[in-house]
Amino acid sequence: MIELRDLSIRYADDRPPELAHVDLHIEEGELALVIGRTGVGKSTLLGAINGLVPHFTGGRLSGNVVVAGMDTRDHPPREMADVVGRVGQDPVAGFVADTVEDELAYGMEQLGVAPATMRKRVEETLDLLGIAALRGRSLATLSGGQQQRVAIGSALVTAPRVLVLDEPTSALDPGSAEEVLAAITRLVHDLGTTVVMAEHRLERAVQYADSVIAMPGGGVVRSGDPATMMIDAPVAPPVVELGRLCSWTPLPLSVRDARRAARPLRGRLADPSPRARPAGDVALRAKGVTVQYRERVAVRDVTLQLAAGTVTALMGRNGSGKSSLLWSLQGSGPRSAGSVLVDGVETSGDAKRGSTSGPQIGLVPQTAADLLYLESVGEECAAAGPEARALLDHLAPGIDDGQHPRDLSEGQRLSLVLAIQLAGRPRVLLLDEPTRGLDYTAKALLTQQLDTLARDGHAVLVATHDVEFVAGLADRVVVLADGDVIADGPTADVVASSPIFAPQVAKVLAPQEFLTVRDVARALGDSRELG
Repeated sequence: MIELRDLSIRYADDRPPELAHVDLHIEEGELALVIGRTGVGKSTLLGAINGLVPHFTGGRLSGNVVVAGMDTRDHPPREMADVVGRVGQDPVAGFVADTVEDELAYGMEQLGVAPATMRKRVEETLDLLGIAALRGRSLATLSGGQQQRVAIGSALVTAPRVLVLDEPTSALDPGSAEEVLAAITRLVHDLGTTVVMAEHRLERAVQYADSVIAMPGGGVVRSGDPATMMIDAPVAPPVVELGRLCSWTPLPLSVRDARRAARPLRGRLADPSPRARPAGDVALRAKGVTVQYRERVAVRDVTLQLAAGTVTALMGRNGSGKSSLLWSLQGSGPRSAGSVLVDGVETSGDAKRGSTSGPQIGLVPQTAADLLYLESVGEECAAAGPEARALLDHLAPGIDDGQHPRDLSEGQRLSLVLAIQLAGRPRVLLLDEPTRGLDYTAKALLTQQLDTLARDGHAVLVATHDVEFVAGLADRVVVLADGDVIADGPTADVVASSPIFAPQVAKVLAPQEFLTVRDVARALGDSRELG
């Protein structure tokens, strides 16, 4: 179905190639998972499949990309629209209509699909992705996760033979991610759709893959069956890391396989030691916070305290009110009722870059690029202060000062915004889905930065769907549902027993409350052979 023949892509003569002499074959009806660190060229590889690279992005391409018998050299993206459906990292950038239903219908209208067929496909897609209740909603009023599901639906509804997905679950809560991946797998198995998917959250996707395409860097691309490729893959999910730690053969790719392999290990592990980060004084006090948009109540009478020296995770399904709560805490979002004090001072101000809203409270929004307005990475770092460049190099090394922020990958842009905000060292830091587009290494570096910030006496609140990130960082978890707080407690107490929010290691080693591979390694000490 897809053939890459001696493919090389270079954007500039003074930069190394994004892809170098790549030969790759993807069969019809195969789910191919593309993995690699942030910035290694995954998006470039995906963009080459439907000709966006280089027809739209520019650059120089040598070799051939042939999809369903069509060479992208001779067939620009518009001629392949009915063959290849694509969802990029930023779903909002691809929207052309105002409402969910209109967005789903738009692609079929351009292809001249009969009205009766259009209606049937729209209904099937709404049900497939669980978004029927959103059909009449304005796209601008949806949460990031809801927008991502609509974007996937707009690609699916045209019934393409090839579906290219760039981090399709990055903004989805765990339950929604499972539903979307189940729908994608159904397309592969039942309809023979070929899916090429780049994904950083491998704990969600690797078990469904028929093949893994690994990009270790330097333009190199390797492919093979998942079990073989994950042995030395540059990035790996927790179950694979646990298998490597315990020398399990074959390596498990799913929680089910890992639980079987872990039976001897569970019997020999002592209970995990509690985390030692001490809490300080209360830095932020929120009382009775309510956020209402016309008739819809997004946040209802929330009372919350954030202690200095701690990291709190804010979790909940898409549309539960997490972003609305963050904006109201920061002071620039609407607040229908309630009060928010940081060190005794009421929050107010705006979320423009450089503003910390008086009592030193910073917010990294879900669309991090909204805070970038200068012409180069170097200018952005210089405007933020002397620490920003060093922080960026730590989070995402290799980004040139001269690059325009809009030319960075989603993960690189997020790293830049995080560096800018962290450089100000705010008393309270609020982050909305900060791990979108970040690989495991970048997330580990971000964890270190936020841990350091907390240990220095700052309070951190992170709204996220990334359960593995929460397991490795958070002291406490607050769960929202329809604007109400339904759970609030220590991380292990809240997530370990949850079938949705539990990290992979917790599921593998239950009932013991281990959350991360690092916790297991610490417990094993010098007795790794016991696994």
